[in-house]
Amino acid sequence: MWRRSPSFILDERRSSNSPPMADTTRGPFQNPDSISAYYQTRAAHHGVITSDWLAQAQAAVGGVSGDAQHDLSVTDLGNEKSFNVIEEFNNWRKQPDLAEAVAAIRALAAVIRASEASTMMELEIELKKASDTLKSWDKTSISLTAGCDLFIRYVTRTSALEYEDFNSAKSRLLERAEKFGEISCKARRIIAMLSQDFIFDGCTILVHGLSRVVLEILKTAAQNNKLFRVLCTEGRPDGTGVLLSSELSKLDIPVKLLLDSAVAYSMDEVDMVFVGADGVVESGGIINMMGTYQIALVAHSMNKPVYVAAESYKFARLYPLDQKDMAPALRPIEFGVKIPTKVEVERSARDYTPPQYLTLLFTDLGVLSPSVVSDELIQLYL
Repeated sequence: MWRRSPSFILDERRSSNSPPMADTTRGPFQNPDSISAYYQTRAAHHGVITSDWLAQAQAAVGGVSGDAQHDLSVTDLGNEKSFNVIEEFNNWRKQPDLAEAVAAIRALAAVIRASEASTMMELEIELKKASDTLKSWDKTSISLTAGCDLFIRYVTRTSALEYEDFNSAKSRLLERAEKFGEISCKARRIIAMLSQDFIFDGCTILVHGLSRVVLEILKTAAQNNKLFRVLCTEGRPDGTGVLLSSELSKLDIPVKLLLDSAVAYSMDEVDMVFVGADGVVESGGIINMMGTYQIALVAHSMNKPVYVAAESYKFARLYPLDQKDMAPALRPIEFGVKIPTKVEVERSARDYTPPQYLTLLFTDLGVLSPSVVSDELIQLYL
């Protein structure tokens, strides 16, 4: 199981006298434990990705987007019908430019807006229950849990709790909630800008999986008229690398598709590796799509830099010690042939890459070395 940080253990002890919220929120929206909810819906999610969804993300950065219209539409949800945070979360997830954690942040902001609580204590309890409901929707999602935790800490860490007027306090909380959502939406663009000095003309970049922030980095580099080519691993078993190579070809970026097993064979021609992350842990290592660890090992042995692009809402208070120390996130796997029932199939969706195999992390907090991640986590969760 995951090793928790001392601060997390302290928080748990403080709330040990109250019944666990997550247990009381299980219902028809709870996903089965056999397969991670993220991978149950992954095919449908990638099915709507097009070459212009990054343009939608940039529009969100500009401050005027479809988000504003959506915010207005949920204002009266509490009056029209019983508000359901899972339904709101799923509505936000339909937007291909929004990460799962950002969808959760938007849904929690809508909880504040639709709340009929009359005191700050009631509102905080309602917000905590909604957060626990979202986290229990998929307990294997690191970014979802981290995003909810960061949202709660950011929003409730305000002098609004001292206001005598409840309406003023609620308005202040909503203001901070919206601000946190906007910061999260801008993160991808900030990371793309910070990474441009590290991409030089004539370089070859190896990427693994379909990371939206990595795609934004490559698109920005192309827009800056940089000349480079990309090697994409196929991303078995869901073909995420094939999807990424298709998007890059639409941008007229030279791209070559590799077998996952051909990474070591092709590493000689690689100048740098760019990967995303499902989560960044306290050690400075990352949890990401299966295969990231072996790519980092090969790159490290051949003195190739490994760069990680990850938004700060993916920073999690977790400390895995090895591969088997992770909570399992399973996914369906098809081999195209019938597998005998006596043959065991490894279905884990992700692996852990230790910090010593990573060069730098590009985040919306800045360009960090893996050793600095712990300090940034302390600041985020203070």
